[in-house]
Amino acid sequence: MTVGDFTSLLIWLPIGAAVVIWALPLSRYATGSLAVLVSLAEVGLWIEQAARFDFSHGGVQFQQKATWIDDLHVSYHVGELAFSLWFVGLTVVCMAACTAYGFWVGRERPRAYFGLMLFLTGATVGVFVAQDLLLFYAFFEAMLIPLYVLVGVWGGPGRLGATVKFVIYTMAGSLFMLAALIAYGVHVGTFDMLSGPISSSRWIFLGFMLAFAIKSPLFPFHGWLPDAYRQSPPEVAAVLSGVIAKAGLYGMLRIAIPFFPDPASYYRTLFMALGALALVYGSLLAFRAPDLRGVVAYSSLAQSGLIAIGLFSGTTLGFDGAVLQIVAHGFVSTALFLIAGTVERRTTTDQFALLGGMARGRPALATLLLTTGVISLAVPGSAAFAGEFLILAGAYQRAWWWAAIGAGAIVLAAMYMLRLISAVLHEARGSTVADEALDLRAGELALIVPLVATLLVLSAWPAGITHHTGTSVVQTSSVTP
Repeated sequence: MTVGDFTSLLIWLPIGAAVVIWALPLSRYATGSLAVLVSLAEVGLWIEQAARFDFSHGGVQFQQKATWIDDLHVSYHVGELAFSLWFVGLTVVCMAACTAYGFWVGRERPRAYFGLMLFLTGATVGVFVAQDLLLFYAFFEAMLIPLYVLVGVWGGPGRLGATVKFVIYTMAGSLFMLAALIAYGVHVGTFDMLSGPISSSRWIFLGFMLAFAIKSPLFPFHGWLPDAYRQSPPEVAAVLSGVIAKAGLYGMLRIAIPFFPDPASYYRTLFMALGALALVYGSLLAFRAPDLRGVVAYSSLAQSGLIAIGLFSGTTLGFDGAVLQIVAHGFVSTALFLIAGTVERRTTTDQFALLGGMARGRPALATLLLTTGVISLAVPGSAAFAGEFLILAGAYQRAWWWAAIGAGAIVLAAMYMLRLISAVLHEARGSTVADEALDLRAGELALIVPLVATLLVLSAWPAGITHHTGTSVVQTSSVTP
């Protein structure tokens, strides 16, 4: 087996394991163990690919291509660009942590649950490695199926309403993307993402952008976000924020901007304005949110807006900063949602009014929450600071006021994150916080510490990503005035 085969293996290994789990009457322990083992194997396969990736080569690597639908010139074509390599790494690491969290807490109906988590892993990797538009769409839709079930079955009391809203929004976006995809394929005669020519159709561009804006999400297409993040199990909310939302931003980076440079330039001000609105509006809502999950959810909306500003700035700095910020925020939000889950398991709530004083007697919890929160604050020296600085620098190259708006909203981000840390750790002890110390256990530390450690590594060496993004493939629009 060559390293190129690992690209397909990263997709089909977890999907095949999901089928095995669904088909065989395995015990609860065996089911969870198999799911965690496969998830760790995914991480190992990605590390092998990253070690062999030639960042001096600007094209797609580790490719596999075979004819899929001959009459439509559709192929099973997968491979990885430099920036998509980082998206795959984010996916497999965060999914491994979230799958292991489900095993740790002992989710009911384990065969169904772990099968869906593994299927979601494979489908999401497929989104980031697909080099054919129809294949991209197939994986983009496939990853929604397990999400509907995971939220609707294992979610909180309001899970059905959250699932319905999630379905309505995402299906609407999917239909627009399907129409845009068909129109593009018919117009240019191919669905290949490497040889397909650019298009000047504004309507096709808007069809793709609507689907990606809903998935990201961007204002005002975020209506599904609050309920879905609050009603999902903590690990599923972590996946939604840390990984799935990044698929929409990846679609802008990989498809909408490079395939439609003229429409992207024409609508640049519109989408940068939507990004700015999402950044400011999400930050204000996060500052006023009464619960831990609400702060993390609305901060994800704000960060999606900031990243969109970087992408549509059309500058090298903006692109590189957006990729770094996507990866850094993915790890931050995954860690914060898992920490929120550990808090809820100890107190039965995430309401700030009922929390407080959890730093006393819980040094591991306090250290991890404080470290993740400080990185999220974008203090100088953190990965988030490097990403946000590059985005603001790229936005400044477009126009100074975009950078000014972004800088002002980042101040709000510091305020709501400090409020979260204080409300959970340092204010007067709430009625749900027991006197006895219930610090994070070894199993929980094994899930969260690697995420925080990865953030620390990125903080020490952000150039590991920014110097190896290969975003020249999407910089066609950067030269457009």
